[in-house]
Amino acid sequence: MTYNLLSVGAINPETMGVALAEILGLPVGDVVVADPDGDPDLRNWDAPVACEHRAVHGDIAWSLDIHVQDEPADRPLESELAARFAKAVTTTVLFPATEAPPSAYWAVTPEGLLTRARLELSDDEPPLYEVTAVEAPVPQLPRAIVTRFAEIVREQKPDTPVTEAFAASVERMRRAASERTRHSLDDGTGSPVRSARGNLLVWERLVRQLESGWAPSGWYPLDLYRERLAARDELAWLGCRLPREVAELLDKALKEVDGRFAAATEEDPSGSLRGESKGGFEEASVGWWWFRRPDPEPWEQV
Repeated sequence: MTYNLLSVGAINPETMGVALAEILGLPVGDVVVADPDGDPDLRNWDAPVACEHRAVHGDIAWSLDIHVQDEPADRPLESELAARFAKAVTTTVLFPATEAPPSAYWAVTPEGLLTRARLELSDDEPPLYEVTAVEAPVPQLPRAIVTRFAEIVREQKPDTPVTEAFAASVERMRRAASERTRHSLDDGTGSPVRSARGNLLVWERLVRQLESGWAPSGWYPLDLYRERLAARDELAWLGCRLPREVAELLDKALKEVDGRFAAATEEDPSGSLRGESKGGFEEASVGWWWFRRPDPEPWEQV
């Protein structure tokens, strides 16, 4: 297993080894701290733990690649190791987030504060590592602006079992169909079937995140929320363009997801969330989902 950590403060290599040994429950001699560009003949390649360290520039002092062999069996998660390492070496530590943006990181302080961080590398040679933003103030990163990361929430992809079941049923139906009718079940680019699946996917994602209390970020951008209500609009319009059997499958899926959405929201008779996104639709054509809202509103959460 490999852990990728970045330290804000400079750390003595000996201190790195002592901290890692304590965290992993190993003798200090089982942890090798090495410069990856150093003499390979001077390195113990059989050590259970190897920490390759490289000095970098900017807001980050060290880049650490920590390789742990099969032992110990009870290895900590990267977030756990980062938090314990930050406390042990008394400096803020960054580690990669799971979302797609390459600038997405977590930062953990020696005191245990965990917050999102945006890390950007310059085009210089060698590059400068700059933490441009965080979601909570980090004393060791005073130049980073404090803001929410909407792009992270957009990248989060909770499981969507209802959509998966819908897609699987359509595929079984397509395989069993005659050659004459199979083309109507095609989910190629631009087809109603593909549009139905894509819009159902984002609608179910919204409901899953709503039910979870907006985990893991704890908030939700208002514009994204409106986008996903608009996806539900598309589903209402698509029904008449789908083959009857597919429309029936979609209705069944929507009955479940819509019911969960209704249970997790409260009435909003004014439809205040429509904002400018409805583009002048007549009120009669606006779906009931625009007249419900989450409580509390996730875009107001700190």
